[in-house]
Amino acid sequence: MAEIATSNKESRVFEADVSRLLHMMVHSVYSEKDVFLRELISNAADACEKLRYEAIASPILLGDDAKLRITITLVSEASQIVVEDNGIGMNRDEIIEALGTIARSGTKDFIDRLQASQTGDGAKLIGQFGVGFYSAFMVADRVDVASRRAGDEFGVFWSSDGKGSYSVSNVNLEDAPTRGTRVTLHLKDDSRDYAQKVRIEELVKAQSGHVPVPISVIVKPGDVGEEISDGAALWTKAKGNVSSEEYTDFYRSVAGQFDEPALTVHFHAEGRYEYTALAFIPKKQPFDLFDPDRKGRIKLYVKRVFITDEAEILPRYLRFVRGIVDSADLPLNVSREMIQESSILGAIRKGLTGRVLADLEKLSASEPETYLKIWETFGGVIKEGLYEDFERRDTLLSLARFRSTVSGDGWRTLKDYVAALKENQTAIYYLAGDDLVRLADSPHLEGFRARGIEVLFLPDPVDSFWVTSALGFDGKPFKSVTQGTADLASISLVDVRENVDTAISADVASFIAFAKEVLGDAVLDIRASDRLTESAVCLVATDLGPDRRLAKILAGAGRGTSALKPILEINPNHPLIAAVASVDEQAQELREDAAHLLLDEARILDGEAPADPKRFSVRLARIMRKAFAA
Repeated sequence: MAEIATSNKESRVFEADVSRLLHMMVHSVYSEKDVFLRELISNAADACEKLRYEAIASPILLGDDAKLRITITLVSEASQIVVEDNGIGMNRDEIIEALGTIARSGTKDFIDRLQASQTGDGAKLIGQFGVGFYSAFMVADRVDVASRRAGDEFGVFWSSDGKGSYSVSNVNLEDAPTRGTRVTLHLKDDSRDYAQKVRIEELVKAQSGHVPVPISVIVKPGDVGEEISDGAALWTKAKGNVSSEEYTDFYRSVAGQFDEPALTVHFHAEGRYEYTALAFIPKKQPFDLFDPDRKGRIKLYVKRVFITDEAEILPRYLRFVRGIVDSADLPLNVSREMIQESSILGAIRKGLTGRVLADLEKLSASEPETYLKIWETFGGVIKEGLYEDFERRDTLLSLARFRSTVSGDGWRTLKDYVAALKENQTAIYYLAGDDLVRLADSPHLEGFRARGIEVLFLPDPVDSFWVTSALGFDGKPFKSVTQGTADLASISLVDVRENVDTAISADVASFIAFAKEVLGDAVLDIRASDRLTESAVCLVATDLGPDRRLAKILAGAGRGTSALKPILEINPNHPLIAAVASVDEQAQELREDAAHLLLDEARILDGEAPADPKRFSVRLARIMRKAFAA
């Protein structure tokens, strides 16, 4: 490469996260170094699409060079690869921002995961976290970038060896592209084979044949390039003319991931509005799935002109879906903000959302195992729609899958649940929490298990919210087993030989009255339980307030009130309760200790700590001393 005349040259140190990232790439061995070319081509295609959009308002930006293209030049004797585009280009500030920092949420998580993975899986994370440019340092010991923003007089030159710093300077007209960006890779000794035409053509066709910008390969500078990709947009082709491999390649490019799509949705809508959609549901969770912003990742095109990837085309509970929508009706000369409010985009949102959910329903019927893998990966997010999307709640309820007291390692649908209702059962029972193992061991389930009543487990945070706003399913309301009275007396026991005595002895009734005085405001009430068969105590919520799980969430958010205080239920038939109730009323301290310890036991069973650990320890020690001294 000829010496470049520069001015205003300065050296800068990479942002800390970039330095860590580059160090890991340079000093680690990854099995998929090929990723670098796909990432550079993807960046070049994005630059061309941005120019195509800006040229709508300012056609002068295209000048006499209206045909957008990507060119790969191979300089074998110098062990160089040059990837050049005639897209929008970058000015000095933009190149520093783009190549000197990582401004994406989740970066630290990505770098930590990359550092922990010293195998090919590490390379797979690169594109997933939007830092693909830096993958060039896996094959190059120096990377030079010359760029000129469309319409600017001067260009800018950026260079780094990937060891912690870079230089940036202004360059003259002859030392930068007329418009666009030129990336020159000075290949490492063990990566020189990438400068061979056969190798590069193979990679382009395998990874980037779908890119909507023509790609040419030049073997020597000055030669005429040979076009190896015509830039035809994949989504414009008929579904039957696209192979699964082409879909996968396109998905990996648009999603920035290396897995394969679990479901592909490709259709052309005609009628009042015309548009084409190509959407993918990944097999693996995108890194930003639980980003607080929860933005979607669907790219919006208008007549093949890229407009934006921030149009919120799908509802947020489908934010894991990746793909594109190409509209034939949206105006090209309207602002991105106006497009967001367009009635046309509203119709596209409704149509695409309906189609994705409909295809998921079809998949659940035709390929249940494939669907269950999708649900296991994204079910916790899809359930957000049960709270947010009232219009489609019935569809989402039919898509929902649940673990339950009868499912084992499998899944149950609400249709399965309703079909297995017990005689006199009028509700769909559920137990919400944060851990399936703890839910399965909950004492609240004992009376339901004794009667063979199925209880759904709801372990996701959103479960506590949607289930309170859902009207029910198939005419059956949802009811928490931790809320109100269980009302199980009308449902027969599975083992009819079990004779549960529902009568409360005078001693137990007396102890309950005593405990109410002792515990005071710590609980809202104390009562005998009809849901406990094995445990001595449990905590439940009132009929009118939130259930126990939601009460905890609200309390953690500072919204706890006296109305959220629990009710302590006591199993009147439990040996411990019988023993405590029979203690002589003159043993005041012992009875008081027992009341407090029963409440703390219920808290522990509910996943909480004792309200006062020190007093809990003192009371427990006091009772143990008396027990051992007897």
